[in-house]
Amino acid sequence: MRSRMKVMMLLLPLVAFVCVSNALSSDSSNDSKKQQPNIWDDTIRFNTKTKDSCTMAVSVAGNFTRVRVSCRTPSQTTGRSYYCDFQGKPTQCRAYNNNPRHYFTQMMWELRKLKNSCQGAKIYRPHMCRKYSDEAQMTFLNSWPKTSAPKPSKPVQEQNKPAEPTQIKPTMKPQKGKPQLGKGSQSKKSTIKPVKTTTLPTEEPESKVSRLATEYCWKSFHGLCSYVIGWFQN
Repeated sequence: MRSRMKVMMLLLPLVAFVCVSNALSSDSSNDSKKQQPNIWDDTIRFNTKTKDSCTMAVSVAGNFTRVRVSCRTPSQTTGRSYYCDFQGKPTQCRAYNNNPRHYFTQMMWELRKLKNSCQGAKIYRPHMCRKYSDEAQMTFLNSWPKTSAPKPSKPVQEQNKPAEPTQIKPTMKPQKGKPQLGKGSQSKKSTIKPVKTTTLPTEEPESKVSRLATEYCWKSFHGLCSYVIGWFQN
């Protein structure tokens, strides 16, 4: 009995130490839960450009702040629902820590301009924190049903650019009656016909005829005599 009592006396401090440590650990866990940032219970409500009724719910996931945008189309018969999630670290922005609700209100102002709140920008930069890095902004995370982001529109200059006129190459039509020469064909050489030349009587026979006419004919008949003498000589 005495030995058992001694063992019990030795175990009592150990048991007390374990109980105190468990109590301290539970208190510290409760304190950590109290230190976790609380997000307001009421959501931000708005309507899109096509009258879709939407809500924004903000929550905390580790070191990130998440916002879910849930919407429903106005038609009661063919109405459908969709949602999308955004994630970021806006706590890096000093203005956000002073007024976090206004940060998401500014984000809501951009979402309500769209026809579909989940088909907007990939990163939202509220005016109060736009100078901070992308990590401090709300970045698109996922959506349901999955939608493709709209393609960026072409610059205005490219849209107003006139279309370039198409160049039409002229086609050569063969003329009727004239044969077309191919690449391998050779052009006909033009033949030059010889020109007949008439030799004029030299001065010697003319001087001889005139001399005979002056010797044998009267002066008034020199021309006639010259013609007759020349005719006989030819």
